Amino acid sequence: MTNALTNSADEISLIRQRVGSGSRIVFVSGNFNTIHPGHLRLLRFAAECGDFLVVVISSDDSDGVMVPANLRLEGISSISFVNHSFISKDPPSDLIRQLQPDIVVKGKEHEFKLNIEQGAVDSYGGKLIFSSGEMRFSSIDLLKREMVDSNLSSIVRPTDFLGRHNFTMADLRTTVSKFKGFRVTVVGDLIVDEYISCDAVGMSQEDPTLVVTPIQNQMFIGGAGIVAAHGQTLGATVNFISVSGRDATANFANNKLDEYGVSIEIFKDDSRPTTLKQRFRASGKTLLRVSHLRQHDISHDLARKMGAAIRAVLPKTDLLIFSDFNYGCLPQALVDEISQECKERNILMVADSQSSSQIGDVSRFTDMMLLTPTEREARLAVRDFDSGLVVLAEKLRIKAQAKNIVLTMGAEGLLAHAATKEADEWLTDRLPAFNSAPKDSAGAGDSLLISCSMALAVGADIWQSMYLGSIAAACQVSRVGNMPLEPGDFALELVD
Repeated sequence: MTNALTNSADEISLIRQRVGSGSRIVFVSGNFNTIHPGHLRLLRFAAECGDFLVVVISSDDSDGVMVPANLRLEGISSISFVNHSFISKDPPSDLIRQLQPDIVVKGKEHEFKLNIEQGAVDSYGGKLIFSSGEMRFSSIDLLKREMVDSNLSSIVRPTDFLGRHNFTMADLRTTVSKFKGFRVTVVGDLIVDEYISCDAVGMSQEDPTLVVTPIQNQMFIGGAGIVAAHGQTLGATVNFISVSGRDATANFANNKLDEYGVSIEIFKDDSRPTTLKQRFRASGKTLLRVSHLRQHDISHDLARKMGAAIRAVLPKTDLLIFSDFNYGCLPQALVDEISQECKERNILMVADSQSSSQIGDVSRFTDMMLLTPTEREARLAVRDFDSGLVVLAEKLRIKAQAKNIVLTMGAEGLLAHAATKEADEWLTDRLPAFNSAPKDSAGAGDSLLISCSMALAVGADIWQSMYLGSIAAACQVSRVGNMPLEPGDFALELVD
């Protein structure tokens, strides 16, 4: 791409160098004074007609031009599905004869007019297509903003909790500053989340089925992987140990975790794919989830290798996190072996064992500094579906011999059941959900787990820790898709 009027022959030569063998070139030209939804629809349609989209912007002396060419080029170049763009004073028909694109696209309004491009296209056997694109394509930029931009304005922090437990925002800022250089090891299931944004077409006439058209897809690190990524971007030094399949999903996960700076050791398991969870979304809501996974325990040989890898990093570990999704990555023998090793080394341990669409038992992780189950997971663990929340938390604490229990209850917030300095005395308190308008609840528990755990491990009490965890969860659900938290996310919410 260029930012000034250049020689068209040079641009065409550069395009031919960039286009791979067998790729189809699509050509669009115009003034593009102001990029509006109609342009986005047209260009998106053109991009889907081939493999390499070339957009030519008319020079400043062309009829109808109102905006300087460099500004118009900048607007076109910023569109992700435009592969190459440049400014030219040559007639489009001459450029088409030189470049010989497979397809030339013009707006539907030109279909029944004289099109001088037709002769140029016919001279080498190309195609001239007329379309103004589809209305759904104009929503692409909105979808990108939904994925990336956080709606922090919907976060409300309860201030009475601070007074009740005698701490300040300054205390929380001090705690977060201690994350830098803290050493964390995360062990658990690697998951990749794929969000497929769709346009709702309507209801099938043959049967009562919702019909959607995919618009775009985006992939994120999930599961124990995002727990590790959160810890790394918040300042800790993180080791992540897990298993994956031998597939493109694993390659994506490895590359992304490396980008985040996480030190990884991921063992290949030929008996399973890398766990991939697809979410089909329309109008900001998830319509359907499809999970590609296996749930059997890893082999004895893989468990032995994982155990050796975990023991190797324990000398440089301050906190070990079991992030369990019950897909077979953490068989009980491995959990018991590592837990015993950590106890002998006085390494703090926390655990979360998710059972949203599968069955698990969070109480199998014993002697933890913290457990963060949902209410349902706690009830499954102690087989109690009738008792009140405080009684439920106490039953789980006794069974798992845990020091602190934080029950996560979605829109109802958190309930902490925690030890006091007197070992035989326990206190309970509750925090409401901080974000009143969440965009996507996926990942809330993972961000709470790492933030609350690290806060406890660096010396904060359970009340400060659960408050920080609540802020982390509120920031996470303010956007769509799992992206690691940054210190700046906390900084915005930890003002006095």
